[in-house]
Amino acid sequence: MSDSSLFQSLMHSLGLGHSDFNGGIHPPMHKITAAQASEVSPMPPVLIVPLKQHIGEACIPLVQIGDHVYRGQKIARADAYVTASIHAPTSGKVVKIEDHRIPHPSGMGLPCMFIEPDGHDTIDPACLPIVNWRENDPDLLRERIRQSGIVGLGGAAFPTFIKLLRDRHHPVHTVILNGIECEPYLTNDHRLMLENTRQVIEGMQILMHVVQAQKAIIAIEDNKPDAAEAINACLSKQRLDLTVEVRLMPTRYPQGSEKQLIESLTGKQIPAGKLPLHVGVLCQNIGTTKAVYDAIAEGIPLTERMVTVSGDAVPKPKNLRVRIGTPMRFVFAQCGLEDFDDIQILHGGPMMGEKLRSADIPIVKSSTGILAMHTATMQSVHKHEDPCIRCGHCSIVCPIHLVPNLLADHCRNNQFDKAEDYHLFDCIECGCCSYVCPSNIPLVHYFRYGKGQLAQLTRERRFADESKARSEQRERRIERENADKAARRQRVRAETKPVLDGKNSTENDGDAS
Repeated sequence: MSDSSLFQSLMHSLGLGHSDFNGGIHPPMHKITAAQASEVSPMPPVLIVPLKQHIGEACIPLVQIGDHVYRGQKIARADAYVTASIHAPTSGKVVKIEDHRIPHPSGMGLPCMFIEPDGHDTIDPACLPIVNWRENDPDLLRERIRQSGIVGLGGAAFPTFIKLLRDRHHPVHTVILNGIECEPYLTNDHRLMLENTRQVIEGMQILMHVVQAQKAIIAIEDNKPDAAEAINACLSKQRLDLTVEVRLMPTRYPQGSEKQLIESLTGKQIPAGKLPLHVGVLCQNIGTTKAVYDAIAEGIPLTERMVTVSGDAVPKPKNLRVRIGTPMRFVFAQCGLEDFDDIQILHGGPMMGEKLRSADIPIVKSSTGILAMHTATMQSVHKHEDPCIRCGHCSIVCPIHLVPNLLADHCRNNQFDKAEDYHLFDCIECGCCSYVCPSNIPLVHYFRYGKGQLAQLTRERRFADESKARSEQRERRIERENADKAARRQRVRAETKPVLDGKNSTENDGDAS
């Protein structure tokens, strides 16, 4: 290979040569399920429904062991603002509520509700569509979305209703549908755009109505031309092509990251600590948009999602429509994988996904995909860590303009305040830096460690500050009480002090003389 070809190959691997956003990489995509129609996963013998499937606080159970529930019935309510209600994935009986493993690399458990399906899949009679939603108040639609437990289905699991808040100081003028799906292997959004085109488009219109946006952009990577064609045909049929634009974007990871996508489409950068709202944009994932349609137009809360089941250890990779709470072992069995010896499981894509310790973990709202990889494959990409050679490749590919090698040094050496000064919390953990590192340094792991430690330090400082404030408040209260007691004593003494009569006093004085 010539020097010129080597240089071009290096530039391509580092994601250079594009002007839409900084950095990025071009990993092998392995979109092996893109051309296959999705299938419906059968109902498992038992559904394991975690009471926390979102960013924020866990939900409070509304039903008890032995109760019968219907599909779409709210079985756990949100007890805080940043949270999302949980609904029964099917009709059946609640057989137990106890801690069970959830999709988390630590293997931690959280309270889960176990539901045995009754085979009827009866929908809760309270699940009614909003007829003529275009004529309804946007706040009513937003409340339905909140009550339906919808969160970001691209993996973030942030409660959707919060993003739909309207701010008169920052009106939303553009809705962006994120159909990029830049993670390798994952194709669930691709299939939704092909198979549920009309529902996705109507869901987009609902979002536009809720935030009162005047236009929309549907962003699709150029490795999905069939999806772009289907979307364009549907827009043309509904005569929406004047207010909605389909934008084909160059295939590059992490093009689908919210801030990077907004910058690519609008040229606007979202400052640190700010939201898309502050630049007049609402960005939603394709799966989330379909869930919004289901909740409004069909009356069905979030009880299922499309999941990509793939990886080099899966005999028959597929996209499956899976009920929330279905055990991953059962899902893998639908794709021909039942023996998990020498197999490692990833929850999500290979770039940002999390390694799981067991297949006996339920599908949750954030389950974009589950990948089964041979251990040898995982070991081939997780090599021995060598010292940093200061090549700068990590800084070149970072889409946030960070300096990953210095950040990792600070995190590794427990210099967390310095890491925070280097904008550690701006890192989106996309993994670009780790991917291109010639020394095989797991940079993102150090960042996650640093963020966790800083969060712990913040909690400890907050606890210490609150304890100090309580102590000072107690001291002030004691001082006030002591002062009040002293004042009362003086007042009592003044009121009970004997007053001597003047005449008697004089006589007494004379007698004394």
